[in-house]
Amino acid sequence: MLEETIKEINEKKCTIEIFGLGYVGLPLAVRLACSSFFVIGIDINQEKIANLSQNNLNESEWEIKDDFETAYKNGKLSLSTTPQKYDVPKIGIISVPTPVPKPNFKSNVHVLSAVESFLKVAKKGDIIILESSLEIGATEEVQKLIESKGFIVGKDFGLAYCPERIDPQNKKWNLENIPRVIYCSDSFTFEICKFIYHHVNSGRLIKVSTPKVAEIIKSFENSFRLVNISLVNELAILCDKLGVSVREVIEGAATKPFGYAPFYTGAGAGGHCIPKDPAFLVESSKKFGIEFQTIENALKINSLMPQYITSSINKIFETQKMNNKSIIICGLSYKTDLEDMRDSPGFKIIHEMKKFGFKVVGYDPFYKKELSHKYLLENNIPDSEIEIIPNLEDQSINNFSCLCIVQHHTKTKSRIKEIYTQSLIPIIYDCQNKLQSNSQSNTILKTLGS
Repeated sequence: MLEETIKEINEKKCTIEIFGLGYVGLPLAVRLACSSFFVIGIDINQEKIANLSQNNLNESEWEIKDDFETAYKNGKLSLSTTPQKYDVPKIGIISVPTPVPKPNFKSNVHVLSAVESFLKVAKKGDIIILESSLEIGATEEVQKLIESKGFIVGKDFGLAYCPERIDPQNKKWNLENIPRVIYCSDSFTFEICKFIYHHVNSGRLIKVSTPKVAEIIKSFENSFRLVNISLVNELAILCDKLGVSVREVIEGAATKPFGYAPFYTGAGAGGHCIPKDPAFLVESSKKFGIEFQTIENALKINSLMPQYITSSINKIFETQKMNNKSIIICGLSYKTDLEDMRDSPGFKIIHEMKKFGFKVVGYDPFYKKELSHKYLLENNIPDSEIEIIPNLEDQSINNFSCLCIVQHHTKTKSRIKEIYTQSLIPIIYDCQNKLQSNSQSNTILKTLGS
């Protein structure tokens, strides 16, 4: 059955359904549609489908806007909230979110829901490719679900796990040139995947032996990043106590040509991957009575960084005997030049600063007021409302004593430099240690790790 699928897919006589049109799914859908595949982008968020139908993409997606519009207009890309039944072979690519696992909540709930939806209109010869980050053992659970519908995985139905690798706003490494690892249920499915991903990343697929290997690789990659980010942030805390520049330490260590990779300070790793994926290894370890202490300690340090920063800022105010306890938290997305606000340290700092009795407002050029409630839910913030200022112009920052920079967005870079050089605010606290000291400024500049 899968042999026949290969023949039809090689002639692009197939339908590709991509579930989840976020930072992974949408660029993938556009890429394949522009390669003459017929692609259906599926998302249960009706508002998102409506916006995309009107060519309304997020600012971080503008790079693919022209290709999206072309593919949508020529009919190669369609949008829907549900999958459809087709006579030709179908490939379902699952790229839906996977939340942090909790005692009574499995992280793969959205993945299983998408698979169930695909299977309702599936037939023999179809294939499912999982791209979402998964708990260890989740691919095998998907296989059981497929076989519960009467299919035989590896015989008349293909299953693959090709975990996404994407770094939004990375200008060097992108969808087209990042190698991928993949597990496939059988050799026919692997050949089909190679043909599909030839149009994504030139088919640079590294085949692994089992689904668990692929799942662990994905979690381990982001655990490596989390551990090193937490390591450098803890070093920054020590450098604060010693009165040493952590940036000078990092850049000095980076002169070593082997056995070292530089990581830089920040208010803590946020977003959809780094704080979450390592938890999959922790949860898997617990099933065997093992404590994955390296990751657990890194997660703890990461979660404590907003508290350390707020405490440091409060001490500056006490030292300077400043009574006007007011602060602007600048940069609420989890990453520079991105509108994604999920699990953002900026929101946590706002929450913590209020505990010290500060008047707190936030600013981010990517912040959308109509999504305020969504942001609060994504960051587990109980506040009913966060005050947001419209810009960093003089009239907005007047009467504030401190500017805490969590993210240095390109859009705000020149204005922040101007605020500092012209001494327009009494204190600046730079979480990313990027502002260069200027002796001509009357503003007190404090950086994390200096």
